[in-house]
Amino acid sequence: MKTELESMVARPAGAVSSIADERIVLAHGGGGELTAGLVRAHVLPQLANEALSALGDGAVLDWPSGSLVLTTDSYVVTPLEFAGGDIGRLAVCGTVNDLAVMGAQPVALSLGLILEEGLPLEVLDRIVSSIATAADEAGVRVVTGDTKVIERRAAAPTSNGDERGTAREGMFINTAGVGRLRGDARLEIERIEPGDAVIVSGTLADHGLAIMSMRNGLEFDTPLRSDVAPLNGLIGRLLESGADVRFMRDATRGGLAGVLADVSERRGVSIEIDESAIPILPAARHAAEMLGLDLLSTANEGKVVAIVAARDARRALAALRGHTLGTRAAVIGRITDAQPPLVELLTRIAGRRIVQRPYGEDLPRIC
Repeated sequence: MKTELESMVARPAGAVSSIADERIVLAHGGGGELTAGLVRAHVLPQLANEALSALGDGAVLDWPSGSLVLTTDSYVVTPLEFAGGDIGRLAVCGTVNDLAVMGAQPVALSLGLILEEGLPLEVLDRIVSSIATAADEAGVRVVTGDTKVIERRAAAPTSNGDERGTAREGMFINTAGVGRLRGDARLEIERIEPGDAVIVSGTLADHGLAIMSMRNGLEFDTPLRSDVAPLNGLIGRLLESGADVRFMRDATRGGLAGVLADVSERRGVSIEIDESAIPILPAARHAAEMLGLDLLSTANEGKVVAIVAARDARRALAALRGHTLGTRAAVIGRITDAQPPLVELLTRIAGRRIVQRPYGEDLPRIC
């Protein structure tokens, strides 16, 4: 197989620039004119603001007194574009949501793009446009960034020889986000007490099952769509309601099971949840059955798990249901003092089963 350099030498004059006008080439990551042109033509037009357009090595942000919250995450989802979203929307919303569940008002993001040679520029344009749209929804700015290009990589066959879903998809994203800690937020796991209510903001497992159904070619009468969305508006409404919110977490990798198992272990409490109270879309339930997946362990990208003082559960629920992203919010369980600490599911047939944190990654590259 020819290297990129050998292929370039073999092509007539002008061919390299022609290819670079349509697809990512290694030279786009070289720091030269192609890099500058890529940023000018495909990033700045959609994300431009004073801080980003300065193209410095960083961004200077005005900051009032108070606490700053910082988070970072990386995104490797495949496919890059899926029902309900794409890797760009996922990167913005995931970072915004990590700030929001900490009680912060998101302010600014960094954006690191790692592009594979051969990625069509029209795909890059769609994803950058999606980043801009999601940032606008969340009320944040992308203020600094970086772009790197890596060589095309071949697929690595799975154990049964199937290469689907294992090839590089052309793009990875790293983001960091900063936010201002809200004055009305006291979100500490140590504040959780027996009797507190466990609330979810909507239907679970939508994101993970939308991705896995797409990969496996499954179709349903009601199509599954990722729930990826910025939650800072929803969470702000909850915190402003006056309800005593003890703790929050967005139920991404590991799903509801991962969040509750972590709370139980770290706080030393037990948690009892009611299967019949957990909101699940019928299509998601069917997909999970067909794929052999656990609904409680499947990732979400637009749902928050909140633990609230029991006396304020109704107030919290009303606040969530009053927002478009929380219409299916539900109280699904409670904190107990049973020992040893564990998470128990009360099943639809009046049985009980222990809910455990997922051992590994059942759904690779879903975020």
